[in-house]
Amino acid sequence: MTKHDMNFALAIAFAVVVIGLGAGFLVGTLTRPAAPLAELPAGPVSFSPDAVQSDAERAVGTIPGYSDVYVNDYADVLDDTAEGAVRDDLILLYDQTGIEMTVLTIPDLATYGHRGTLETFATALFNTWGIGNADSNDGVLVLVSVGDRRIRIEIGAGYSRAWDERMQRVVDEGFLPDFRDEAYQAGILTGVDETIFELTGNYPDEFEATTLERGFGRIWHWIQALGQFAWGLIAAPVGAVVFAVRRHLRNRPRPCDVCGTTMLRAGEQADDAHLDGGQRLEEYLRSVDYDVWHCPSCAHMLIQRYRSWFSGYSACPQCSYRTLSTTAEVLQAATKSSTGRKRLDYDCQNCGYHDSEVRTIPKVKSSGGSGSSRSSFGGGSSSGGGASGSW
Repeated sequence: MTKHDMNFALAIAFAVVVIGLGAGFLVGTLTRPAAPLAELPAGPVSFSPDAVQSDAERAVGTIPGYSDVYVNDYADVLDDTAEGAVRDDLILLYDQTGIEMTVLTIPDLATYGHRGTLETFATALFNTWGIGNADSNDGVLVLVSVGDRRIRIEIGAGYSRAWDERMQRVVDEGFLPDFRDEAYQAGILTGVDETIFELTGNYPDEFEATTLERGFGRIWHWIQALGQFAWGLIAAPVGAVVFAVRRHLRNRPRPCDVCGTTMLRAGEQADDAHLDGGQRLEEYLRSVDYDVWHCPSCAHMLIQRYRSWFSGYSACPQCSYRTLSTTAEVLQAATKSSTGRKRLDYDCQNCGYHDSEVRTIPKVKSSGGSGSSRSSFGGGSSSGGGASGSW
């Protein structure tokens, strides 16, 4: 790369960095919650569950118990990774705000002998479990009845009726789009994030974020919300610009370093004659592409090397060519209580170099706040507020 090429690339990179940082900081500043818990229950709230209890007694058969205060996936729609992610988000919510929020999935209402509506069942279950703080009644229950194709967000008695409309937005925009495609895991992951955002003004990854981190995180949430088609509309022009810049730098006519004459580039077949075996192998593996330029006046030759952006090969420590493949095998999986081990095997396709090493896999991260040690709810209750939806 010539000095001109380097200056051009640095100018483009500097502009991208400045624009990116500026956009991230601006979005982070504009989206900082002025009052993270505005309008949430702030003090003791009195509530008598007698009315809903009479309905529950007539309509509800058996109230299921809970084995966890954050996630009880009785319909088995979450894999272990997703369930852990939801639990970590709800632990973080509790540690940051004191709000008790729990997610329950069930096969259907008939499993528990329920003859009434999902709303009545959710209220009875909420009050039986005692979700939320007993004084502020700020608990939140997300109940998904997969077989009945219905969802309910039940909120504590401390929330005003204005919160019903806000929870309806979460149901309609956060949960139902994926549920309609029977993508229950995706819908729960998105819906839980949106519920936390509606409650606090922050997504789970923004609680302890800096202004810049919050800005980039919010931009990423917006991009994800646009969907694949809209994401393609954004990515296509960005990719086109990057490709055009790289193509300009690669194809730009360049003067000979010796005599100043404009050099000529050899074709793909012709340039192989000027490459050694390792370089030809790199081109075959598509880890590197080479351009050969020659001067028609003084016969000076220039070989320029362009690394592939998406190659699975790295540089060999013995021959230096990008012909080194890496394979990994997990020997012992990591858990929350112990580290794991994995073996990495390195093999060079050019010189035959081989090496192996065993690395430690860190423990599975778990939240360390007080929320991670909770085993029961705080005695809260609901008067039937919240929102529902079906698909």
